[in-house]
Amino acid sequence: MAYKVLIADDQKMVRQMFELAVTESENYETAALAATPDEAVEKALSQPIDLVLMDVVMGSGSDGIDAARRIKAQRPDIKILLVTSMPEVSYIDRAKEIGIESFWHKEVQEQPLIEIMDRTMAGESIYPAGMPVVRFGNIVSTELTDTEIRVLRELVTGASNKEIGERLYMATGTVKRHISDMLDKTGFKSRLQLAIRARGGGLIINNRDIDNEE
Repeated sequence: MAYKVLIADDQKMVRQMFELAVTESENYETAALAATPDEAVEKALSQPIDLVLMDVVMGSGSDGIDAARRIKAQRPDIKILLVTSMPEVSYIDRAKEIGIESFWHKEVQEQPLIEIMDRTMAGESIYPAGMPVVRFGNIVSTELTDTEIRVLRELVTGASNKEIGERLYMATGTVKRHISDMLDKTGFKSRLQLAIRARGGGLIINNRDIDNEE
């Protein structure tokens, strides 16, 4: 008997692409489609679903990881495969924390989607070796330090150096130095440009951004 799959993505073309992949495999059938996280939760909890194939970010920053958490809280038997095209570095850690079985990048396809689905349904937990490397001004994303990423994550919320320091238990002068170092590395002209490019390129999506946009 074929596994019943819920496909959740805000882009119709992507939903159709995933549906085609599901249709071409005799092991799966599309049971439902969803365009928002709330719709995904509602459909996952109201009908027989074996596997949820869900985008992490669906329109205006809405959070597929939170939707996955809500599904798992009531239906831990449903397996979830999260997909994304964003290089945001916190996604994998957040997904693992709430027990999401597997994670797949749309653009960096280390393994075919159906293979990941098969292994997930067989009881494996499949995660990529790392997030995609993206160009960020004059550097690539991997050239930022962990501390710089933490500062950048707060910077994209519009926080001041003082506010960032309070959130990260860091002196205001230290925050200012890290921001200055990132400006030197990237070649961006201002903290605003630094934040906009980080947010717009998907390098950083702070949870506070998602909360504010939903």
